Amino acid sequence: MKLGIIGLPQSGKTTIFNALTRGNAPTTASAGRFEVHTAVVDVPDERVTKLSEMFKPRKTIYAKVTYADIAGLEAGSAKSGISGQLLNQLAQMDGFILVIRCFESDLVVHPNGSVDPKRDVESMLGELLLNDLVAVERKLERLTDERRKGGTDKALNERQTALFNRLHEALNNNIPLRKLEYSAEEQKELASYGLLTRKPVLVVFNLGEGQSAPQMELDVPSVALMGKLEMEMAQLPPEDAAMFMEEYGIKELSLNKMIKLSYDLLQVQVFFTVGEDEVRAWETKIGATAQEAAGEIHTDLMRGFVRAEVVAYDDLIRLGSMAEAKAKGKFRLEGKEYIVKDGDIVHIRSSL
Repeated sequence: MKLGIIGLPQSGKTTIFNALTRGNAPTTASAGRFEVHTAVVDVPDERVTKLSEMFKPRKTIYAKVTYADIAGLEAGSAKSGISGQLLNQLAQMDGFILVIRCFESDLVVHPNGSVDPKRDVESMLGELLLNDLVAVERKLERLTDERRKGGTDKALNERQTALFNRLHEALNNNIPLRKLEYSAEEQKELASYGLLTRKPVLVVFNLGEGQSAPQMELDVPSVALMGKLEMEMAQLPPEDAAMFMEEYGIKELSLNKMIKLSYDLLQVQVFFTVGEDEVRAWETKIGATAQEAAGEIHTDLMRGFVRAEVVAYDDLIRLGSMAEAKAKGKFRLEGKEYIVKDGDIVHIRSSL
């Protein structure tokens, strides 16, 4: 699960990246160099902590999300064509964290001359949409050439033409492709194209200290945080950070909320495996079956799936032990078509 941190130059992308990862990547760009910083972050989840306290395993593993700090996306770049190097990085992402500058600074000049969050949100989302429009139009041109020359799979050409005409109509009406519904066949068809507006977006308003979040209507989720302050707190030793938060009355870092939101953005959920060796959070798509969830642990468990032993997290915590959950009838055996729920504690029985 990989999220790209994007935005205009000088928007504070690397500051947000450092805050998320407790890192210290340079916040000033290296002239003429295309750089991508990547780091893996634990998803904050008190359920994992409580399960670890209950089972006292040798290892405790939280769910992970990978963040990539990608070079600034210039306004107007899609019209002339986003560079192949940058486009290749963007296409690899499962979703985007779009950092929007709200802070004022005489030392850091905004590339557009002034701070205007509404303009920048519209500009950046428009860049992604324009990139897709250009890509879809090129694909339609190739399909037209193939029909004219003949010798290609006529049925495939017709199917792709109908699909890409539908995409073209949506993009021409400023509708991002994530708003459309797709059949399983269409999703498979589009998987290799890396269309950017099919990917979910979380907008992060990067505030100055004491600044309020801008008020605007968005059709994507958003969160506001003071990037520089949160980066400084994230880089402190834990005991110093706790004292700092207490002094300023901060109950939770906004970054934790951002991590949870960015995790939710990809429409995945968490289930757990527990035991003396390991308590672990596993990711699976919302709506996954027990057999599909087994495949997240190991492909052999998916192929040899027999039954899933399942207990809900809330039931286990309320009853205090697995033995008590079994005694109270909260421990169930489920088949391969069982739809896994967020927070399920699962043990897979397999023939392999």
